[in-house]
Amino acid sequence: MKVDKRIYNELKSQRLLLVLTGLLSIIIGILIVLQARYFSKIVNLAFLNHYSLKQLSPLITLLALIVAIRALALYINSILTTSISINTRNSLRKRLLRKIISLGPSFTSKELTGELTTILTEGIEKLDPYIREYIPQLILTAVIPVIVLFFLFPRDFYTGLIFIITAPLIPFFMYLIGLAAEKITRKQWKTLSKMSAYLLDVIQGLTTLKVLNRSKEEKERLKRTVEEFRKTTISVLKIAFISALTLELIATLSTAIVAVEIGLRLLYGKLAFEQAFFILLLAPEFYTPFRQLGAKFHSGMAGVEAANRIYEILSIKTPEEPKLLKNVEFNERIIFKDVSFSYGDREALRGINFELGKGEKIALVGPTGAGKSTIASLLLKFIKPERGEIYVDSIPLSKISTDAWRKLVSWVPQSPYIFNTTIMENILIARPDASFEEVVEAAKAAHAHEFIIELEEGYETIVGERGSRLSGGQAQRIAIARAFLKNSPILILDEATANLDPEIENMITEATYRLMQSKTALIIAHKLGTVIRADRIVVLDNGKIVEQGTHDELLKGGKLYPGLVKKYRGGHENL
Repeated sequence: MKVDKRIYNELKSQRLLLVLTGLLSIIIGILIVLQARYFSKIVNLAFLNHYSLKQLSPLITLLALIVAIRALALYINSILTTSISINTRNSLRKRLLRKIISLGPSFTSKELTGELTTILTEGIEKLDPYIREYIPQLILTAVIPVIVLFFLFPRDFYTGLIFIITAPLIPFFMYLIGLAAEKITRKQWKTLSKMSAYLLDVIQGLTTLKVLNRSKEEKERLKRTVEEFRKTTISVLKIAFISALTLELIATLSTAIVAVEIGLRLLYGKLAFEQAFFILLLAPEFYTPFRQLGAKFHSGMAGVEAANRIYEILSIKTPEEPKLLKNVEFNERIIFKDVSFSYGDREALRGINFELGKGEKIALVGPTGAGKSTIASLLLKFIKPERGEIYVDSIPLSKISTDAWRKLVSWVPQSPYIFNTTIMENILIARPDASFEEVVEAAKAAHAHEFIIELEEGYETIVGERGSRLSGGQAQRIAIARAFLKNSPILILDEATANLDPEIENMITEATYRLMQSKTALIIAHKLGTVIRADRIVVLDNGKIVEQGTHDELLKGGKLYPGLVKKYRGGHENL
């Protein structure tokens, strides 16, 4: 049976443990032969030569020692293989997590969160039977039968020949059954990923389902998904049972052939009893590794299917390139030069050209889908331009390290993510080395300190998943506090006052204006008040800049902008 090359490459870092496992396999093989040899000798001396217990004591002691050493070798082997599995899975999980982080939101936004979670948890764990059981058993299967044949052939050529003829039948049938198992196991893994993604989606949208009275329908749909997974799992188990039956049958028949052959030769005086009994004891030991390999092959199949998806993600090229600038400063301007970007077949930006000078505040406005958020994503290096380039002063943004660049940029999204931890830690994400006093100052600047100290545990309050224990306005103020704490020279602001009551809106607006002081700001503007205060307004439509200028200039000479303002004043809240 073949070993997955990708998983084998992962095991190269565990060479020492693998070598020790191989040496232990050889020792176990030799001990199996010695155990059969001395057991047959003791039986022969006891029943045919009528040796007393005292005369057999040295041999019995030696046999007991061999059995003990074999048991110890198997125990140590299990410890080594478990260590190999743990180390490999930990390493792979870290690599996969780093890869997903490096790919960033442009990758995760296109993937199902539940599926990614399953891959990072269940998927990695599925590799355990493959690494801990199947690969060590593969080594034992390669070693033990060879050792048995090595000792057997000089004593009995005919039985050795039977072993050689019958042994390949087991891996041959394993291969045939494995072809069918592979397809069904792949379906099982896909069904599990689908079920995990769907379940997470239902849990996250439970409130909406309840309000719309659709929870019963989703419950039935979930039942169907679970039933599909159950059926595929049963199919996998059926094949595993058929495989076990087939392999046991072949091994039993092969052992029976050896037993008949030995019995006939023993009956006609062609073989001594001790030698015949020795060979009969070795026969099951010879076939056992093949049978166990078949069982462990099926338990490891799910790991191989999980590995396909794991390595598919790991093979994705990351935007990061080698030898990027690690130290960079922002002194003059950011320049978008003929920048274009597409989401699949949909062209989001076409030939974008504009400059953002140091200390300047530019507002991006336009209809939904005009490309405002795509420009912000490009500037945050979540995605890369397909054509054109973004320059920081005279340096292409693509030549600057992502980590170095993001130290210069703060981002306040319209829907900030609040982690299920304390308010203190949520703010400290912006600058982990900040002191408590600095966090408090940032919270005060964002008008967050007032509501925080009213909470029972203050800054140590656990806010729940996605900030479930906070209101929308409180979550926004936490996000603004992060930006105050980070205090970077460039600010990207997705205006955060939508759907808030007037008092909270005014509070956040005031905090936002103070945050933008002495900073270079790119604002995705939804409120007319924000647009009017901007130094320059860039109007986008269908991925292109159609006009830009100040509020007054665009009202007089603009084509699209006056219509947007008219809609706002006519009762539409957002531009």
